[in-house]
Amino acid sequence: MAAGSTYTPIATQTLGSAAASVTFSSISGSYTDLVLILNASGSTGINVLMQFNGDTGTNYSSTTLGGSGTTAYSARFSNQTSIEINYEGYLDSGFNTNSIINIQNYSNSTTYKTTLDRFNNAGLGVDAVVGLWRNTAPITSVVLKTHTGTFATGSTFSLYGIAAA
Repeated sequence: MAAGSTYTPIATQTLGSAAASVTFSSISGSYTDLVLILNASGSTGINVLMQFNGDTGTNYSSTTLGGSGTTAYSARFSNQTSIEINYEGYLDSGFNTNSIINIQNYSNSTTYKTTLDRFNNAGLGVDAVVGLWRNTAPITSVVLKTHTGTFATGSTFSLYGIAAA
């Protein structure tokens, strides 16, 4: 049987001015997984944080593996108020930063939500981040925000749904 469209576009936001956060809300539960792609720039040294459904409690954890071309590293964060989707490959002022975030089983109401992120800054490093949101609620909104500073004008954020095979 032939599969349908793999990535179904849900929404895209291109910043017309600098912003400290980007929100995707009213996300339909009609897919099994979400893919969030960002091509962003910002003030030098910005880390990007992700939250679901407006939850700012300490319900997030993540594990990061990465490298800068000369050094490998790992980090573990527990009981955080967000998932840090980049660690060493942070945003800078050039548009050489991109990330692909997979959010598995986001519409499931019986399991915690997991994410897998690949973050690449061609000049600084790459990160692979596994995230966990300790909540069984279906995800209906995603917020990406900067730890400090802002996303630059022209940064693009695209959200896709993946239907069950």
